[in-house]
Amino acid sequence: MSDEKMAELRKLSDTAQTVAERDDDIRGRDVKDRDGNDLGKVDDLLIDPEENKVRFLVVASGGFLGIGETNSFIPVETISRITSDEVHLDQKRDHVAEAPAYDPDLVAERDFYQSVYSYYGYQPYWTPGYVYPAYPFPPR
Repeated sequence: MSDEKMAELRKLSDTAQTVAERDDDIRGRDVKDRDGNDLGKVDDLLIDPEENKVRFLVVASGGFLGIGETNSFIPVETISRITSDEVHLDQKRDHVAEAPAYDPDLVAERDFYQSVYSYYGYQPYWTPGYVYPAYPFPPR
């Protein structure tokens, strides 16, 4: 993807797309940090509809029945392992907790995504030389 152009990311749940194999849909799975601590649940996936790739996990944490819940955008590059009921990240809970805050007014801004990638120490997907991780959940 060129530096001049960045597709608007969309929640998978807001599109007509699905995950190719039902067992590969990680939405609803528990998210664990690198030490096995709970971080929340995968609430949704942010996808790049032009390249048909998942770019971020939307992880919901805290709250009760959706009230007081907070959302975090976590780059898919942080995923270290996926099991049938969990998604494990290569980050510590404290680090994830201090990530740039979700702001619905900023989610279409490249600067917001840049700050998230920089915070987690990964190269943004729109930069030259970026290589997409090999995971089993591309939407179709």
